[in-house]
Amino acid sequence: MTRSRRRIPALLLMLAALPPLAVQTAHAETPGRHPDRHIAWKRCAQSPDDSVGGELDRAGAQCAQITVPLDHARPDGRTIKIALSRLKATDRAHRIGTMVLNSGGPAEPTLGMPLETRTYMKQVASRFDLIGLDPRFVGRSTPLDCGWPIGLWLRSAGSDRAGFDRQVAFQRDLAERCRRSQGDVLPYVTTRDTARDIDLVRRALGEREISFLGYSYGAYLGAVYTQMFPGRTDRVVLDSAGDPRTYGPRLMQGTEDEAEHALRAWASWAAEHHDLYGLGETRRQVLATVRHITDAAAGHPLQVGPYLVDQHVLPQILYVGSATDRPADRAEFASTVRVLNEAANGRAATPNEQLDGLLAFLLTSANSQYGSAAAAIICGDRAAPRDPETYWNEIQRSRSRHPLFGPLKNNIWPCAFWPSPPREQPTRIGNPTPALIVSATGDAATTYQGSKAMHRLMTGSRLLTLDAIAHGIYGEYGNPCVDAKVNTYLATGTLPPGDESCPAIGRL
Repeated sequence: MTRSRRRIPALLLMLAALPPLAVQTAHAETPGRHPDRHIAWKRCAQSPDDSVGGELDRAGAQCAQITVPLDHARPDGRTIKIALSRLKATDRAHRIGTMVLNSGGPAEPTLGMPLETRTYMKQVASRFDLIGLDPRFVGRSTPLDCGWPIGLWLRSAGSDRAGFDRQVAFQRDLAERCRRSQGDVLPYVTTRDTARDIDLVRRALGEREISFLGYSYGAYLGAVYTQMFPGRTDRVVLDSAGDPRTYGPRLMQGTEDEAEHALRAWASWAAEHHDLYGLGETRRQVLATVRHITDAAAGHPLQVGPYLVDQHVLPQILYVGSATDRPADRAEFASTVRVLNEAANGRAATPNEQLDGLLAFLLTSANSQYGSAAAAIICGDRAAPRDPETYWNEIQRSRSRHPLFGPLKNNIWPCAFWPSPPREQPTRIGNPTPALIVSATGDAATTYQGSKAMHRLMTGSRLLTLDAIAHGIYGEYGNPCVDAKVNTYLATGTLPPGDESCPAIGRL
C-alpha cells in the first residue's frame, strides 16, 4: 500500500486472494470497562525535536492518552496506553461531531493526520473535531518493536530455489525475534482489538456516534468497526478499500496484473521523456531497461550508495515506484530507475531522495518498530499456511506468467512462523452502514475489484470511482472532482443517490 508521498511505510500496496467468507451478521460488542470520561488534554510536543508534536501544537491541537485493556475480555487486567490528538472544530455553532482518522499501513502512526486532513476538508473541517489516533502498539500507543535488522519484510523470493530458501530462513528469523521479545502481547495486536479501542475512545469523548476516515488498511479497519459496533457511526469514508474477505497474510497475492499494468503505463510515460531520463524511446525499450536491471541484480547485488540492492529487494522498489500516474511521481520514479540502471552497468550510483528513503526503510533497522507492528497486526488477524512448500508451489505457478511480480506477491512472510495463532476469526463484513467508498480503477494494491467487493458487502454504501492509477485518493491524489464530492458528503451527511465517478485530472 503506498499512498502518494507518504507511503514508503504503509505496507507498500496491499491486497490478497483468500477464499470468500460467509457474511457475518452485525451485532454490537459488549462494552468493556468504561474509560474515564475526563481526558487530560495537554501539549503534543514531547521534546524540542518532536516535529509532529510541534506542528500539532502550532495548529492549536491537543494530545492525550487513555488507558485500555490489553485483553478486552479481561477489562480489569493488564492495560496499555492509546495516544490521540484532537484538532477541535472552530465553528462550534455548526459543529457536526467527531471524526476519527486512520492513515493505513497497518501500523502507520496517525497522531499528526488531523493537520493534513484539515487541508483536504477545506471549509467543512471547521465543523469537526479531528482525532488522530495511533492504533495500539503503533507510534505513541505502547509501541511494539521486535528489534528487526530491517524495517519491512516485503521481499521477492528471487529467481531460484536457493533464493527462496534464503527467504524462508530470513522470515523465520524475524518471527523468532518477535517471539522472544514481544511474545506476551502478540495475541492482542489485532484489528478487532483496535476497533474496540476506538469505541472506548468514542465513549471517553462522550460521543454517541463518530465519523471515520480511513485509507487502505484504515478502510478495512473502518469496515470492521462498523461491523462490530453497528449504529455508532455518522459519516464514513473508506478510501482505497480492498476486499475485506481477502485481507490477511497473503494480501499481495492476486494483484500481479494490476502491478504490471502500472509498470507498463509508467514505461510508456518514461519513453515520452527519453530525452530527460535515457531509459528508452519506446515502452518496449524502457521495459527492456528494467529487465536489464533485474537480470543484473539476480547476478550480484547492485551497489547504490551505501546500500546493496539484490534480487529480493529490487522488485519491491519497482512495484512501489510505478504505482501512481501523477506526473511528479512518475518523474521521481524515472530518476530512481536511472540510478538503478547506472548501478546495473557497474557505474557509481547515488540514490535520489526517494530511493534513499525507501532503501533505508527496507534495508536498515531504523523502522523496525513499524515493520514489527505491521507484521503483528496482519499475522494476528488471520492464520497463514505454515508449510514453506505451499509458498514455493504458488511462486512457481505464478512465475511463468509474472516473472517479476509473481515471486514478490506470492513469497513467504513472517506469518508462516508466527508464534501465536489468531485468537479470533477474521471479521466478516456484511452490513447496511452508510459509507462512501473511494477507489481508483488502476489501484495496484487494494484493487478496484476489491473496492467493488467492499461496496457489495456494505449494502448502504456508495462507490466513488476515479479513473486513474492511484492508491490514496481523497486529498492526496489531488483530484478536485473527488475532493469536492467527499467534502459535500462530509458537510451534508447525505450520500449520492447512486454510484458516481470522476475522470483523471488530465481529462477533466
